[in-house]
Amino acid sequence: MRKNFLPFALPDLDETELNEIREVLESGWVTTGAKTKRFEEEFAAVVGARHAVAVNSCTAAMHLALDAVGLRRDDEVITTPYTFAATAEVIRYFDAKPVFVDVEPDYLTIDPALIEKAFTPKTKAVIPVHIAGLPAEMDGIREAARRRGVPVIEDAAHAFPAIYKGHMIGAISELTCFSFYATKTITTGEGGMICTEDDGLAERCRIMALHGISKDAWKRYTAEGSWYYEIIAPGYKYNMTDVAAAMGLAQLRKAQSMYARRKEIARRYGEAFARVSELQVPGDRADAQHAWHLYMLRLNLDRLSINRAQFVEELKKSGIGASVHFIPLHIHPYYRDAFGCRPEDLPVAYREYLREVSLPIFSKMSDDDVQSVIGAVAAIVAAHRR
Repeated sequence: MRKNFLPFALPDLDETELNEIREVLESGWVTTGAKTKRFEEEFAAVVGARHAVAVNSCTAAMHLALDAVGLRRDDEVITTPYTFAATAEVIRYFDAKPVFVDVEPDYLTIDPALIEKAFTPKTKAVIPVHIAGLPAEMDGIREAARRRGVPVIEDAAHAFPAIYKGHMIGAISELTCFSFYATKTITTGEGGMICTEDDGLAERCRIMALHGISKDAWKRYTAEGSWYYEIIAPGYKYNMTDVAAAMGLAQLRKAQSMYARRKEIARRYGEAFARVSELQVPGDRADAQHAWHLYMLRLNLDRLSINRAQFVEELKKSGIGASVHFIPLHIHPYYRDAFGCRPEDLPVAYREYLREVSLPIFSKMSDDDVQSVIGAVAAIVAAHRR
């Protein structure tokens, strides 16, 4: 057992973040301003998008994206149940209906073949999720949506810096939404980003992110701004602060080195677990770059004498933090009661959830940390194999 508990995730922070934040504090301007604008520009350049709009969470980003494409009450949005709460709750903000489509068993991303059957005249958007940092099969998804004139909004909360068929996630669909939450591959503490090629969508997101006020509302307190503004729609309070953006700028400069470390950890896990019959390593696509936000190991429970909950508890006893991603949305009480969902309605998502365990994978992990995870998993399997 380890002397010190290894948490499931830790941000990779050092003097570079402190220096950027210090600049903000010393400037006297701490809310949305020049640092936020620079973060937007640099992030857009990295992913190859025409526009990037910084906001205070990925949830806010997806809410604004759905507003921008005109979602209304009783509309439908096709998405996956194998995701976090935010993906579907933003649909409900409009009193619209999430239409859940099952996932591919190898990858846990939305199954393009099943999307075809989910379209109705009420469908107004499709939201695929790049689970754990693995891009969904975007060609099939986008083609199905294109034939019906429906926009695609990518939930890319896990997916920086992921690549699909040579294209960075962020410049493929009508709108792409990223998360900079504390556990994500780059962090601003809390934060998100909307990327798009469309000038009109970007403008709508910018306006609605700050109370529906026209122009650059934040500039009204600067020398170049004006006290006069117009409210053109009932917007929201979703803007990112310069303090958060400063952290983001520092993280963006380290993004590739942090990614390289996560990739190496994933490689070591794969080598250790691939030939263990009680385990299934995460699926990966040959035509994509996995961002490795999560390492989603799956247990072959028919070969073990313990269940998933007991496996996680054994890891904890060994000093290893772990988690489960995700409890499918359709089995939560709200969706069960509101839409009559049953576990068997989406059998792949439900089956795979029951045997998933997410192991620590973050760039501050030492080689000894990685080896202690491998050793703990191996010991648990050895002690409980049938």
